[in-house]
Amino acid sequence: MKIIRVVAAVIKAENKNKKPVIFATQRGYGKFKDGWEFPGGKIEVGETAEEALKREIREELDTDIEVGEKIDTVEYDYPEFHLSMDCFWCRVVKGDLILKEHEAARWLTREEMQEVDWLPADITLVEKIKQTM
Repeated sequence: MKIIRVVAAVIKAENKNKKPVIFATQRGYGKFKDGWEFPGGKIEVGETAEEALKREIREELDTDIEVGEKIDTVEYDYPEFHLSMDCFWCRVVKGDLILKEHEAARWLTREEMQEVDWLPADITLVEKIKQTM
C-alpha cells in the first residue's frame, strides 16, 4: 500500500473570552472535499516535518507559524493509501490565516470540536487535543 507522509498544524490561540481555541479548515478540493482537517500537507524530499509545516501554512494560509511540540503521529489506512501524519502544536507569528485552498475555516473551542465533520485520520487527533485544552 502506498504511504503518504504529511504534517498537520494544530494552531492554538485564545478567543475574546480568553478560552483556548484551535484552527480547523474545510477542504475545498479532491476526494475529501468538504471534510474538516487541521491544515498542513505533504513533506517534500529533504524537508524536516517542521520545515514542511511552515512551508505548507505559508502556501495555504499566507501565514507564518512557530512550530512547537509534537502532539502525535497519526497512522491511518484509507482505502487507496496509508497516511502517516505528524501533528504539532503551532501558533501564528505573522499573518491573518487567509484561505487560499480551503472552503471555510473556524476557530473551535473544546466544546465546539464535535460540531464539524472531521476527516477520518483527524478524528483520533481531535480526542487527544480535547484532553489537553
